Amino acid sequence: MNFTWRSPSNIALVKYWGKHGNQLPNNSSISFTLSQAFSETTVMHESKNENGKIDLEFYFEGVKNENFQKRIEKFLGAIVPHFPFLTSSFLKIESSNSFPHSTGIASSASAMSALALGLCSIEKQLLGTLANNDDFLKKASIISRLGSGSACRSVYPHLAIWGENKGVALSSNEFAIPFLEADEIFKTFHDSILIVSSDEKTVSSTAGHELMHTNIFADIRYQQANQNTIKIMDAMRAGDLATFGLIAEEEALTLHALMMTSNPSYVLLQPNSLKLIELIRTYRNDTKQPVYFTIDAGPNIHLLYPHEIESDVQNLIKSELSKYCENAKVIEDKVGLGATQIV
Repeated sequence: MNFTWRSPSNIALVKYWGKHGNQLPNNSSISFTLSQAFSETTVMHESKNENGKIDLEFYFEGVKNENFQKRIEKFLGAIVPHFPFLTSSFLKIESSNSFPHSTGIASSASAMSALALGLCSIEKQLLGTLANNDDFLKKASIISRLGSGSACRSVYPHLAIWGENKGVALSSNEFAIPFLEADEIFKTFHDSILIVSSDEKTVSSTAGHELMHTNIFADIRYQQANQNTIKIMDAMRAGDLATFGLIAEEEALTLHALMMTSNPSYVLLQPNSLKLIELIRTYRNDTKQPVYFTIDAGPNIHLLYPHEIESDVQNLIKSELSKYCENAKVIEDKVGLGATQIV
């Protein structure tokens, strides 16, 4: 069997920061599913005599990668209860990304979701299960989460919600669900990623999540995130761009405030990150155009805006913003249709 899936990264609007148990979030989150930033992963499967061991060959960008292979072997071993056939399997996995490493795009989200989708395709073919598309995507989301928390949101189009929230029907810590009620304007949103630095982060996201266990602001942060999830969903239902944007920016800055108040504290924003934030807000105030930012766990700025003002924003990027980017680098992306099966 041979299955190829293309799965995108996503950018959180309400941030997931802090977890417990087996990759379970301490608060709900909501994200845009991206389009151009994706991983394409082929999973080739052969049955063999069961020996309790998974035989694996892993290639990234056409080259054997021992570090990635070890991570994938550990992941596959952990999900055997979900896929018992793995203990009698030889797998050859080939993966590649459409975007460079360390550019503010979550490669683990796209990579682990693409792999999870391939494994679900194998189960469907072998066992005849997961014939219902909703069941298929739900299981793919669960498996994605076990590999990388935010990956569970990448399997759905446009917008996805992850994490239990009393105000969100069917929400769960185990898997993401699609958010289908947003106004059409949010399905046309662009994400121009302003690359302040492509250097590796000084503190990994894994370490950042761990530091939330001792952060004195953790509990109130989780309350804030759950409230902001409801508020931003209401804004998107109503097509309220101003409320949407202000919540997205509040969430981005709160994320970095949590880093600064961790013990030990750390700062991932750089001087040019702050300069770009200042310029974006000045432009919005002067023009009244709905241009907003969000930031992941790094220095790079995600510029969010609807398709209708693309030309104006591109002029802003070229004339004002790109000079504060590393080598004037900007990666253009937009809200997308979720994961797709290629083969």
